[in-house]
Amino acid sequence: MAYRKTPAEISRLEAAREHLIAAATSVVTEVGWSQASVTAVADSAGIAAGSVYQHFSSKAALAVEVFRRAAGREVEVLGTVLREPGTPVERLARGVEVFARRALENRGLAYALLAAPADPAVGAERLDYRRRYRALFAEVVHEGIEEGLLPAQNGEITAAALTGAVGEVLVDPLGAGDGETTEALLTELVAMALRCAGAPRP
Repeated sequence: MAYRKTPAEISRLEAAREHLIAAATSVVTEVGWSQASVTAVADSAGIAAGSVYQHFSSKAALAVEVFRRAAGREVEVLGTVLREPGTPVERLARGVEVFARRALENRGLAYALLAAPADPAVGAERLDYRRRYRALFAEVVHEGIEEGLLPAQNGEITAAALTGAVGEVLVDPLGAGDGETTEALLTELVAMALRCAGAPRP
């Protein structure tokens, strides 16, 4: 008869895996993807390097899971904000502001998610999540067009432009850790997003 793990063993393994992902996220936040070696992650988690492979087949597999968890939270937050009460224009402005503010409050992780050099597997995930951001922006842009608050336009193109522009504007501040004050940058970024969609600043 094949050995079957007990519920207690499964629970311990799941807890160990979550601890490892949290440790890896912290390391990536501090040093980026390229320097987040298996040894560095294991040291942060307080385990032997070989133990990492009990949970993930490779460094790339662990990195992908870290990216999915962190980026997934940001997509969820943005989706929630863009669907809150208010006009489409107001929600677009809030969505851009909240997304950017969260990035600026956790610069190391945000830079890793948006721009830091990474394994091709993480790069593929990054493209997938950009599509998710774009879909959320497209949804609110289309609502604005339907309600007559935004001019007629290709909402998909506008959403793609917004996704790219917001990320590009944030890259240098996130990487440098200085520059414009957060509030000044947020004000300009929201204004740019509204101009891109053809809306006046609310």
